[in-house]
Amino acid sequence: MSKTVRCTIENRQRVRRAARALRETVPAVLVDTTPPVRSEHDAWTLDVVLQDTEGVPPEVLRELALADLTLQPTPSQSGHQHVVATA
Repeated sequence: MSKTVRCTIENRQRVRRAARALRETVPAVLVDTTPPVRSEHDAWTLDVVLQDTEGVPPEVLRELALADLTLQPTPSQSGHQHVVATA
C-alpha cells in the first residue's frame, strides 16, 4: 500500500471517528463527511451544523483536536453554527 493511500485511509478514519463522536455528544442538525474528490477543500471533510448555538462549543473543538482535524473558517447561517474541519 502506498503512503498516499495509507494517509487517505487514516484521514477518512479520523473524520468518521470525529463525526461519530459529535453525533453522540452535541445537538446537531447535520453531521456529514465528504471525500476529497467531492470536497471544496480537496481533503476529507467533516461538516457539522449545530442548532441553537453562538460560536463553536468547547466539546466540538475538543473532538476536532482529538481527531487532529483543521477547523476551516465558515460563517454561521440563519441561527445555526456551521462547522467545517478537514483532515
